[in-house]
Amino acid sequence: MSDNTQIRYTDNQAIAGRPDAYIDVLVDVSRILQSWRMSLFSHEWLLPDGRIKDLKELPASEQIKRQAVELAIANGKDITKPVLGIGLLENVEIGTGKAEFLTLAALGQTKIPVHIPKSNESDFKDFVAGVE
Repeated sequence: MSDNTQIRYTDNQAIAGRPDAYIDVLVDVSRILQSWRMSLFSHEWLLPDGRIKDLKELPASEQIKRQAVELAIANGKDITKPVLGIGLLENVEIGTGKAEFLTLAALGQTKIPVHIPKSNESDFKDFVAGVE
């Protein structure tokens, strides 16, 4: 899959009650993964060197989530935008949509649209796609 693959995205229900508190940005996947490696939750999906685990290496519950995202993509269904934020260690955290974000990344997407809190907008300037 490449960024030319037509994937339609839909807003995450997690922001439905507070749409004015979030903005949509297109992020650089490699930069997000590099930061997310520091997350306490990254071990489920990432190998120690930062690569995304193969399907068989994921915990069973995460395998099911990844397969569901892959099936949705294969069937042309909309993919829910992940919600990202900045954690206590000042690294990127994936609030909701972890399976969506990481499956897309594993399939080769280099840019993914996400929701971020407006309050984190300046913290994400280095993660926005196209920023060098």
